[in-house]
Amino acid sequence: MGQRVLRNRRTLFERESELAVVDEALAELTGLSTDGAAPADRSLGALLAFAGRAGIGKTTLLTEVRRRAAAQGCTVLSARGGEQEQRVAFHVARQLLQPRLAGAPEAELRASLGSWYDIVGPALGLCAPTEGAPPDLQGLRDGLDWVLTHLVVRQAPVVLVLDDAHWADPESLGWLAAFAPRAEQLPLLFVVAYRPDELPDHAQSLRGLPGRAGGRPHDLEPLSADAVAGLVRESLGAHADDAFCHECWAVTAGNPFETVELTAKVHDRGLDPTEAGAPLLRDLAAAVKGSGLIARLERLGPSTVRFAWACAVLGTEIHPALAAAVAGLGHEEAADAADALRRARVLTGAETLEFVHPLIATAVYRAIPPGFRVALHGQAAWCVTDDGQAAATAARHLLETHPEGDPWVVQRLRAAAGETLRAGAPDAACRYLARALREPPSAKDRAAVLYELGSASLLTEPATTVNHLRAALAEPIAEPGLRQNIVYRLSQVLAHSDRLAEASETLAREIRVTGDARVRMRMLSEQFMWDAFRADEPDHPSRSRRLSRLADRLQGRDLTERYIIGLRTWDAVQRGEPAEVALHHAERALSGGLGWAEPDRGFEVPVLVALAFMYADRPDRTEELFATGTADFERQGWRGAHLSFAYTLHGYVRYRRGRLAEAEDLVRSGLRLAERVGPGTPVYWYAVGTLVQTLLARGRTDEATRVAEQHSFHEPFPAAVVFPDAQTVYGELLLARGLVREAAAELSAAGRRLEPRGIRNPAWCPWQLHLARAESHDAPDRASATALEAVGRARQFGTPSAIGQALRTAAEVTTGPARLAHLKEAVAHLERSPAAYELARALVALGTELRDPALLGRGLEAAEGCHADGLADEARAALAATTKRTEDASSPLG
Repeated sequence: MGQRVLRNRRTLFERESELAVVDEALAELTGLSTDGAAPADRSLGALLAFAGRAGIGKTTLLTEVRRRAAAQGCTVLSARGGEQEQRVAFHVARQLLQPRLAGAPEAELRASLGSWYDIVGPALGLCAPTEGAPPDLQGLRDGLDWVLTHLVVRQAPVVLVLDDAHWADPESLGWLAAFAPRAEQLPLLFVVAYRPDELPDHAQSLRGLPGRAGGRPHDLEPLSADAVAGLVRESLGAHADDAFCHECWAVTAGNPFETVELTAKVHDRGLDPTEAGAPLLRDLAAAVKGSGLIARLERLGPSTVRFAWACAVLGTEIHPALAAAVAGLGHEEAADAADALRRARVLTGAETLEFVHPLIATAVYRAIPPGFRVALHGQAAWCVTDDGQAAATAARHLLETHPEGDPWVVQRLRAAAGETLRAGAPDAACRYLARALREPPSAKDRAAVLYELGSASLLTEPATTVNHLRAALAEPIAEPGLRQNIVYRLSQVLAHSDRLAEASETLAREIRVTGDARVRMRMLSEQFMWDAFRADEPDHPSRSRRLSRLADRLQGRDLTERYIIGLRTWDAVQRGEPAEVALHHAERALSGGLGWAEPDRGFEVPVLVALAFMYADRPDRTEELFATGTADFERQGWRGAHLSFAYTLHGYVRYRRGRLAEAEDLVRSGLRLAERVGPGTPVYWYAVGTLVQTLLARGRTDEATRVAEQHSFHEPFPAAVVFPDAQTVYGELLLARGLVREAAAELSAAGRRLEPRGIRNPAWCPWQLHLARAESHDAPDRASATALEAVGRARQFGTPSAIGQALRTAAEVTTGPARLAHLKEAVAHLERSPAAYELARALVALGTELRDPALLGRGLEAAEGCHADGLADEARAALAATTKRTEDASSPLG
């Protein structure tokens, strides 16, 4: 009949426009024109997305993309989502990056990845997870970004191809979706294909990725009748007549996969591709999909069917020996089954098997009787464990089994959760532990599993974490250490969820029943810490006295004692005790070591100790501690809320030093990270408040107002203490906008909130200073009294910056000789302080008062050095007026 042998590589019919886009992108990537002529000035990356239903030819198109990229000398990174592997964390990321990294010796790999080795290594399967806290989601994504970026730069130009993205695991897909827009800034062509009607919720971002299609994918359409005819004749011979080809198009609806499979069946049957054979095509087409495919498979015999089922359960990259073990077949029987499935165009490959098409894999998997499918997953879990594979590989199968109270299942799932959590995939760990609870674990292990589940969900679902940990505490717990860890973790998540009172009460209940003195002290230190951040603390003075008595007798022998001493430091700052007292305790807290990333500890106390030096006019020491602490966070892979706090508070330090442009840059970096964490969190309030305050200092009131509005920076203010104090900053913003009465009301409310707690240091919260300015419009005497009370408190704290700022404000609301005296003393104090912006304000005010060009010139220079644009304009205007006045006075006409 003159039929031609089916070829592995086929013509891509009616994909000319898609291939033209690919060729154009490759030409720009490689720096060559499409005809290979003159090189361009530089290579350009791009993003291409192709979408279409199953069998429409996405895989074939991407195969051609890979071929063309390799032919042009590109490095090709390739991965494919799998229906069975979509809940295996980092499955796609490993396919992309592991082959390029895994062959190197460990020493070389460590040298290449540097500090990222311990962060991304476990996620990519390059090394075992380290003990201790895992990286956060943003830290891990930053690490994967770094690895991919450096790989692209070293091996440019690079083409990254992701097929069946709708089945990619959430961890990989979230990372790639965030990274994809950067392709255009790198020598990287990112090509992705997916089924739009099967995109899960976590993959919806793919639909709006920027790229050459204007934020939408290229939709692949079914083949026309002419294209199907071309495909049929390419496969079966040019003698295939029009009627036969048209019937092929009709029964396949132009689906390329079904057309190829249909022509293969025609070839196998020896059917003549003419009009006479056309009536048989509908039955043949039914045999290549769905129930027809399964009926054809069953005719191959029970052993072959069982082997096919085992392969479907295992998913992609199937090792024949493992499939044989899962199917319960001997070596020769399994080899015969594999041969039969290859001949039937179900499987392909030799040393590693895969299904010819995902549609076939799906049909085979869904055809497995439910009870047998569960049993095969259970067998697969045992087999991959015996094969030495990671616990997470077995856990993927255990998720599909029925609970039977098996301790081995619980043990495997817990091990997998530990691996996965330390690799940076808390959601996957939660799935494994939730399944372990349903097994269920033994009574003695239930609390531990609940604790592990609560720890896994800490970063992603704090409300759920609280429920798990409270349930754990309700269980009988024989191990005291476990109970203590549950209490610590529960109080931590309550505090970070803005439920500080509950955090304190949780610790208080446990302190009453704890017999171990050291444990009780650790819990007391945690309670002191969370109470220090409570805006609604009922009895701050009492806590302050108890903290002072305890801290003053401690020697700092261990971390718990140093934490208590550190909290004593912060209490001294807030209450406005002499700065020397705060510095004394700060040095005591630091003397034995106070790291920012200690296992099972918060970072709050080390940060508070560092900031004490800033308030005490030693910002260099603060910046030194911040540099060390930020490095701790980055080494740990904590680049979400932790790093946001570090950037924001470092920006706050720069603000206090008068380095306003640097402060703004740092705080904006902190805010970008805070926005990823989510609005309403404490870190969000810190970042927005500091940015608003910095913009006001730079004279950009309108922009500060927009920032506040965009980020809902207004009442209700957080239950946690934040700094700068959010309500005070909001009052300062209202005052800058000329809303004097509203500002006075807000600042008075801040005072009523802080005064009962003994927080009276204007260096920490200058609410009185801003209130005095607001009151001066309607009640000048009251304004003067308010300002002078703040001056007295500043003198008690004793730092030049606090005294100078308070005196300058007192001068602003005072008239007569006292005004000049306050300004002169303010300048004298501020010249001995690191507060450059406050010094600039005092110099401008004093120069204006004295009409002294020299002082105004110094003030202008200081304001420009701080990038305080509004103050600089004020100084220029005052200097111009003073100069004109002097010129007028010296004029003969004057």
